[in-house]
Amino acid sequence: MASARLKEYYKKEVIPRLKKDFGYKNVMQVPKVTKIVLNMGLGEALQNIKILDSATYELATMTGQNPVITRAKKPIASFKLREGNPIGCMVTLRRERMYEFLDRLVNAALPRVRDFRGVSPDAFDGRGNYTLGIKEQIIFPEISYDKIDKIKGLNITIITTAESDEEGKALLKYLGMPFRS
Repeated sequence: MASARLKEYYKKEVIPRLKKDFGYKNVMQVPKVTKIVLNMGLGEALQNIKILDSATYELATMTGQNPVITRAKKPIASFKLREGNPIGCMVTLRRERMYEFLDRLVNAALPRVRDFRGVSPDAFDGRGNYTLGIKEQIIFPEISYDKIDKIKGLNITIITTAESDEEGKALLKYLGMPFRS
């Protein structure tokens, strides 16, 4: 199983490196990834509800977990948006599925991006969490190019227990995230 591979790597390689780099006394101080949230915002879902079905199918294929449909919290008249309208879908991954997805993201999906030079090192939120925007869902090998009706983007947020951006960046770098230099 691929997920066990990254988790074992974290325990054997990453924890000792981070303890040395930041001078942690206890293993529990070492930052770890707690969850990964994938979100597909689909404004077009107001006109075409079928696009929501394909997006949920694609997210389920990528993650192995059924997505939740997100709904509008407030009405916005200029967008013809009413409260409660479905406007996207999201998945929260934890534990084994999270490690498995992170492994596939770093080793299979990101290298398939055209003209890829690494991900931006500036997308941290100040608390060690990282958000990555992907323009095309077809970089994931599980998604068949013939079955997609429209290219859709998605946001991937990696939530860590790191106290600072520096610690979060070191954690993700050691887990294989290809940051631009």
